[in-house]
Amino acid sequence: MHAAGRLNTGHGTGGSTIAHIEITDAGGVWTVRTPDGVLVESRAAKMLHEGSYAPVVYFPPEDVAMALLERSDKTTTCPHKGVASYYDYVGPAQRIADIAWSYEAPDKDDAQPVAGHLAFDGGKATVEEL
Repeated sequence: MHAAGRLNTGHGTGGSTIAHIEITDAGGVWTVRTPDGVLVESRAAKMLHEGSYAPVVYFPPEDVAMALLERSDKTTTCPHKGVASYYDYVGPAQRIADIAWSYEAPDKDDAQPVAGHLAFDGGKATVEEL
């Protein structure tokens, strides 16, 4: 089991800047939970490794309860992946700002396998392998 603490708990935090990205199948069953309940359950998650950053799990949108996410105004730019769009969680008990991000049209070929997939901030939700 991979604990959420071993994954990247925030987009663009820590590590060094390098150009190499490796994306593999995450394997197993991965979930994302908020205090309201399960937001994602996936057997098709991808694991993105980028230099000395902690690995980040990306989920295909068909495995995400997209009805509970709302696009926010926030965007960031990574020199290796391109522009990331952010999403707020809008659940029955709470709203969590910028809980997830997605590179909808990555700039680099190395990042294409996660195009349109969503990654979740481990400090705002629990991301774990079952």
